[in-house]
Amino acid sequence: MKITVIGGTGLIGSQLVTKLRDAGHEVVAASLSSGLDLLTGAGLDEALDGAHTVVNVSNSPTFDERSLAFFRTTVGNLLGAGERAGVRHQVALSIVGVDQVPGLDYYRAKVLQEDLLRGGPTPYSIVRATQFFEFMDAVISMTADDKAVRLPATPVQPIASAEVVAALADVAAAPPLNGILEVAGPDTFTLDELGRLTLAARKDERPVITDAGAGMFAAAPGTVLTAGPDARLAPTHYEEWLAASLDG
Repeated sequence: MKITVIGGTGLIGSQLVTKLRDAGHEVVAASLSSGLDLLTGAGLDEALDGAHTVVNVSNSPTFDERSLAFFRTTVGNLLGAGERAGVRHQVALSIVGVDQVPGLDYYRAKVLQEDLLRGGPTPYSIVRATQFFEFMDAVISMTADDKAVRLPATPVQPIASAEVVAALADVAAAPPLNGILEVAGPDTFTLDELGRLTLAARKDERPVITDAGAGMFAAAPGTVLTAGPDARLAPTHYEEWLAASLDG
């Protein structure tokens, strides 16, 4: 099967390209570096030529209200090019709980992306993932200074990016879901607890102060960032992954 990965050089895209090729698929890795411009549509027809399936793991360059315009334009361009090329399956990576956090511009933009895909001309699948293990350092840095880290007690269920890739690869090679698959890690933590685990493993002695208003995830109510009962749960535990990443 010929599969085009939009955003094929990023954290998820580069791993997905490798995994799909290892499974015997013909894969096009499309990104800015390959001449693709999703905003103008330049290079899209070439990237999608002959593709059966398109997997979109591209991301907005900003997380503010400008991300709405980014997804509106890029998804429209991608769906139009896909229809011209005869693409039979459009797959998009999204976020668990994305439709339940209207206070975040970026989450509203991802909901728009999902809605456009559902209303488009091509059968589709949406893979919603929880927060990646690899992003924990960035989450900490957003609310940290030299003396302390502030994080809310928001429940999260993080997952290794490689296991998100495995789910995407399975969905891309299968018939369209015309719906949503959730993927998540095996364990639920509060974000402040996860921060303490991470800092301790890194021998960082800064305290984590529980602050209900700290950072972007403070806007997430209740348990919306954790997966539902029908989610595909990955096997890797955060503590195992963190120890391995430090050994490496």
